[in-house]
Amino acid sequence: MATLVADEVELEVAVRLRGHFQPIDGYYHWYGRIKADSRVSELAGGKKRKVEIRTPEGHAHGEISDPDPWDRYRIMGVSTPPFAVPTSLADIAEDAQG
Repeated sequence: MATLVADEVELEVAVRLRGHFQPIDGYYHWYGRIKADSRVSELAGGKKRKVEIRTPEGHAHGEISDPDPWDRYRIMGVSTPPFAVPTSLADIAEDAQG
């Protein structure tokens, strides 16, 4: 679960997030999908929107896209993601065991 913030409105949403470092531009790109939710649809109005996403591990500014045919919105951003990112092989091994 995460909190989606747009126009001072806060919504608790179900979201799956992931990301990767892009060596060509030198930035971390994060992205995911927000589970279909009529409150998100009403807030976004079927259009791209600047948003903030907050998780227990962090927060970030990004953008939600147009909805897909199942009324799920894609969320994306660049730079520090709203979730923890492993920074060593030990972190990755720990995540795999966790």
